Amino acid sequence: MPLASRAPRPWPLAAILAGLALTATVWSLSRMLPLSDWRTLLSATDITDMRFLIATQSFLPRVAASLLCGAALALAGAIFQQVLRNPLAAPTTLGIAAGAKLALGLATLWGAPALLSLGRDGVAMIGGVIAMAATMALAWRRGLSPLAVVLAGMILGLYCGALSVILLLFKEHYLTGLFIWGSGSLSQQGWDVVQGLGWRIAVLAVCAGLLLRPLTLLTLDDAGARSLGLSLQLMRVAALAVAVGLTAVVVSLVGVIGFIGLVAPAVARFAGARRLGAQLFWAPLFGAALLWLTDQSVQIFGGPAGSLLPTGTVTALFGAPMILWLMRQRIAASFGAAEARAERRIRRSGLLLGALALGLAAILTLALTLGRGPDGGWSFAVGTAFADLSPWRVPRTLASLCAGAMLGAAGTILQRLMRNPMASPEVLGISAGASFGLLAVLFLTSVASRDLQILGATLGAGAVLVAMLLLGRSSSFSPERMLLTGIALGALLDALVGALAASGDPRAMLLMTWMTGSTYGVDWTQMFWAAGAAAVLLGLAPLALRWLDLIALGDAASVALGLRLSLVRLLLLLLTAGLTAAGTLVVGPLTFVGLMTPHLARLLGLQRAAPQLAGAVLLGALVMVSADWLGRIVAFPWQMPAGLIATLIGGPVLMTLLARR
Repeated sequence: MPLASRAPRPWPLAAILAGLALTATVWSLSRMLPLSDWRTLLSATDITDMRFLIATQSFLPRVAASLLCGAALALAGAIFQQVLRNPLAAPTTLGIAAGAKLALGLATLWGAPALLSLGRDGVAMIGGVIAMAATMALAWRRGLSPLAVVLAGMILGLYCGALSVILLLFKEHYLTGLFIWGSGSLSQQGWDVVQGLGWRIAVLAVCAGLLLRPLTLLTLDDAGARSLGLSLQLMRVAALAVAVGLTAVVVSLVGVIGFIGLVAPAVARFAGARRLGAQLFWAPLFGAALLWLTDQSVQIFGGPAGSLLPTGTVTALFGAPMILWLMRQRIAASFGAAEARAERRIRRSGLLLGALALGLAAILTLALTLGRGPDGGWSFAVGTAFADLSPWRVPRTLASLCAGAMLGAAGTILQRLMRNPMASPEVLGISAGASFGLLAVLFLTSVASRDLQILGATLGAGAVLVAMLLLGRSSSFSPERMLLTGIALGALLDALVGALAASGDPRAMLLMTWMTGSTYGVDWTQMFWAAGAAAVLLGLAPLALRWLDLIALGDAASVALGLRLSLVRLLLLLLTAGLTAAGTLVVGPLTFVGLMTPHLARLLGLQRAAPQLAGAVLLGALVMVSADWLGRIVAFPWQMPAGLIATLIGGPVLMTLLARR
């Protein structure tokens, strides 16, 4: 009893959040209507009084929508994290939101009358269901194991997201409004959306309650769950269907609201909800309170346009600091590691690495020599023609090669260090720091030269690294805390970038061009800088191979074998941060090469640290060189961003390999 009495309880923090949100709501409502008129608020019948109309048909429905959406996304996040045994799982893990958003974009541009007759809600629901079905199909041969579902969902989500951004780049005037809605707009014009949300979420919440006991058994390993008579595939399908349904309902009616599904379950655990039943109860309450508070703050501090600003864009401004503060109080509850299914290991990895090197040489030769002429025809550049074209082709091609190699190495080191398949350089938040640094240069200087942009991005990435090291020092740089710290910092900076990008400022388009991975402006100086960084940082990577092999054995085993875990983690994080920052400065933060290439290397049979690292470096370089080349020629004379093309290349390859294993 004495120990139990000292256990943290979730209700004080939930009460504080709800109290702040209620105070903000009262303040906002009092600016519309005097307190003396509140008694007649719900019974008002004068439809000519705009104050009552706005309060009853816009403000109050918006409050209700924020509560319902926050609760639904948090419940979905708690289920995803339990089923997939991963604290980074969230409603966007299976690509549901990205699939719904892509479906709406396609329907807007080329939708058939039958699709358009379904309305926005129906089209989004169809897109989400198709994304879910594709994820399940990719992971089915592995029995819907947590690792397979996570990988399939993440890759599918990245692929759909890349397609959506390409649509936006080429059809900006047609899709701007759609993508503002897709950022999570809670603006309401009546109670219809709230009513639709209410009964759907209530039904799905009841289904989640019925699954409580089977979900609790999923905390056991697969063998233990089967010994108790639990059908793992059936249970995972049922639980994921409920979570997907909750996500699809919210996305189809109000758009994509990120971070709530990740942060609310984490806050519930940090605040003291240890058992699954407590998490399923408290996570929706925290999610509702957090989104309610965020939305009210947007309206108060957003000025005249606050009611139109997408709430989903700024959700992380409140959730990320909360994660960081709570991590200073206690370390997150540990999750079982994702199931470690043994992949096929090839005996002669040197042959495969040699084949990859030959493939890289072939693609590099094509990228430097084969292109489109002024008339759109194909031509090989040799001799004098090659010399004339080399100032435009050589720097961007070689810089892409170096950046891809560095990001591939960073992803491999990070995934082995964190022992988490969802870890990637983008997750660390360093890419977001570089984006924020570039944004600061664009908005704070009158002439943002290329050198100033590089300096700003470097300082931004460095600042995030320093913050991560300071926040993670007290936990000896534990993998889970560093991942959550990186996600929180990255989400916070992404929210600031998104809010400024949504302002309509022309400078935001320059930021989008860089973020999508455009290599159009790379010159000799940047190429030599990237080559120097790659030579130094990749030269240091082999020194860490023994550490990476030992870390894979677990903390206890690695310490028993003489590894100074805290120091090793710090050094590996510094190396990963350097690789990420250098690669991101060249090709932007959205290539996801660091996520894909380690998995590609492992699925090809490269299991140990040395061959996997070498394979990821070669694959990263191969993907980025191919992406830069295809970006030049596919839509000639227009240029397509190499970062997006890299996702479009690597995504299908990784999904194919995953489906065949």
